[in-house]
Amino acid sequence: MIKGSCCCGAIQFELTEMPSMMGMCHCSRCRKVGASTLVFVKSETFLLTAGRANIAVYKAAPPYIYDRCFCSLCGTSLGEVLSDMDSFPINANCIDDEIKLENTFHEFVSEKPNWFKIGDNAKQFDEHPHN
Repeated sequence: MIKGSCCCGAIQFELTEMPSMMGMCHCSRCRKVGASTLVFVKSETFLLTAGRANIAVYKAAPPYIYDRCFCSLCGTSLGEVLSDMDSFPINANCIDDEIKLENTFHEFVSEKPNWFKIGDNAKQFDEHPHN
């Protein structure tokens, strides 16, 4: 069992298996909400165990496809913990336990600020990766 939470601990979750991948989003929205490093989880492996009433949602506008969830108490960006998709991103920094994943992609590199230098060999995409 992999545990996760927001900064104040009001929102807690568990994962029954390791996330499928890790990526970094460089879009202005993810940078501003403080959730650029994301892991993707399968919905059937994610269980919200505490704090649902404390989750606030910021709705996505194109070209973005994911709404972003936050703790209404401490402001921690959670990713898309209320998603109804089969797989969705959550903020990697909210995972309390160690996970053995490395970054596999960078998305929205076209919006990356010039002061940020990508220092790995992960694939890069101008916007969302194409399937």
